[in-house]
Order: sequence, then C-alpha cells, then structure tokens
Amino acid sequence: MLAAALVALGLAAAWSKALLKAKRSVRALEIGGDDLVLEQANGERIAAAAPQRCYVSRLAVILPLSKVVLVSADMLPPAEFRRLRVWALWRKLPAVAGKQLPA
Repeated sequence: MLAAALVALGLAAAWSKALLKAKRSVRALEIGGDDLVLEQANGERIAAAAPQRCYVSRLAVILPLSKVVLVSADMLPPAEFRRLRVWALWRKLPAVAGKQLPA
C-alpha cells in the first residue's frame, strides 16, 4: 500500500513539475531590457525584474525569480538559447551587425 502511494505521489510530482502540466508552469519568457514577463500555462502573465545573478552554462540557464526557472539547451532552438544566455550574462540582447564598411 505504501509503495503504491509513493508511486502515485511520484507520478503527480512528475506531472506537475517535470512535465510542466501544472497551471502555474512557465510556458514563455519575454525579455525586454531589464524586465521579464513570464507567461504561465493558465495564460496569466507575471512581470518580474531581472535577477541580480543567474546560473549560465552551455547546457542550462537558471533564473532565480519569484520561482526558479530552469531552461535547458534542448528546450529552445540553438540561436534562441544563445540569446537567452547572452541576456542572462550581460542583460543585453545581441544586436544584428550593421553593414561592413568598404575596404
């Protein structure tokens, strides 16, 4: 009986946390300067200030906001993950380079 209860609890936790099926799961991040907007699965949008410190590696970005948001490299296309990493480190989005000057 205890084993069945633990399995059920594990499935419930996986459903709400790991599989992001909870209503309060973060579905989108909108980055604009020093501000973030988190969009949850229920459609609610929450404005948040950029955290002072973020964990950034080539595999994941961790944003400690009102709740901790973990974005792994395979959650986004490579170019978008790179943009998130640059923003998390420098609080600036990479801009498109202008035309090169003629030689």
